[in-house]
Amino acid sequence: MASKRVDDVGEPAKEMQSPEKKKKEIRVWMDGCFDMVHFGHANAVRQGKEFGDKLLVGVHSDAEVTKHKGPPVYTEEERYKMVRAIKWVDEVIEDAPYVTTLETLEKYDCDFCVHGDDITTTADGVDTYHLVKAANKYKECKRTAGVSTTDLVGRMLLVTKTHHQRDEDSIDEHHVGAISKMFSTGEGPSSHSPWTGVSQFLTTTKKIIQFSEGKEPKPGDKIVYVAGAFDLFHVGHVDFLEKAASLGDFLIVGIHTDPVVNRYKGSNYPIMNMHERTLSVLACRYVSEVVIGAPYSVTPDLMEHFKVDVVCHGMTPVMPDVDGADPYEEPKRQGKFKNIDSRNNLTTQMIIERIIKHRLEYEERNRKKEEKEKKIMESMKNSAQIKTG
Repeated sequence: MASKRVDDVGEPAKEMQSPEKKKKEIRVWMDGCFDMVHFGHANAVRQGKEFGDKLLVGVHSDAEVTKHKGPPVYTEEERYKMVRAIKWVDEVIEDAPYVTTLETLEKYDCDFCVHGDDITTTADGVDTYHLVKAANKYKECKRTAGVSTTDLVGRMLLVTKTHHQRDEDSIDEHHVGAISKMFSTGEGPSSHSPWTGVSQFLTTTKKIIQFSEGKEPKPGDKIVYVAGAFDLFHVGHVDFLEKAASLGDFLIVGIHTDPVVNRYKGSNYPIMNMHERTLSVLACRYVSEVVIGAPYSVTPDLMEHFKVDVVCHGMTPVMPDVDGADPYEEPKRQGKFKNIDSRNNLTTQMIIERIIKHRLEYEERNRKKEEKEKKIMESMKNSAQIKTG
């Protein structure tokens, strides 16, 4: 299997010890599909890192994911890159086996495996962690309630191709109602699974603090500012942010509010709400700080407050502000504006089109996953009743 080491992210401070008493480095293994990587994945990874000093993350190949779960939305190369961009990851192992074995832990010198408190099974319904559990080399972290890849695919499957076009007159009332219900109640086409059914994610200040580095720019640091929707955070965003970060020392990302995104993206955007989008961006290793609810136009006050040296935008078209003004007029006036080309043309719209193009496959994938999880849940309940009976 191929592996590629990435730069270490900040390790917990340790007490000074003499070389002979130096504590053994604890190496943690996590693995998964990491399809449509979202802040739920990132939160699991963050918790996994807390179990030790180094975190190795195995990512399954397209063939393995298709065999056991159904076709992934992202290609394996896209998924490898997304996981490498999560700031708590120390190393990514490509083409990791779907069933976690003791041989895998030994090969990468890992002390144990960490996974969320949901159930993952093979195509035959076998617990993918049964081997490491039996060997007492398995630990659990809390799954992030309210978000999953199944959930996000479900959100997108509620809309049609015409619903993703700007002509609002072409949207039928049925789909408008479905979208309204989805965002107001958290209900989607699949809301029965105990782990991956659609439910609303509630952001807390604690969660934001856990995701935030809490770093301040150092004197003399070159401050770079970018802003956008960053909806369904994807590899196109990662490549753009990596390029923007390379232009300075401290990258600040402005996240637009839901109504602002709705105005310039179309009637059913954003797919993820502002707080979900904030956490997705905060988890990226290239990002130093996030401005939640940033103004659409980059103002003199914003430039002054954050001591911004350069404002960047990608190659996507820029819609004028509500008053018709160029949102980048001020940084252009100050000679601090730069267009950057990340050489990745992937957009949120293109990801949604992937889903819609293969919607029957994804609906079937979600249905099968839900059925498996419900059977496991019933079996667990029966076992518990037998023990207490």
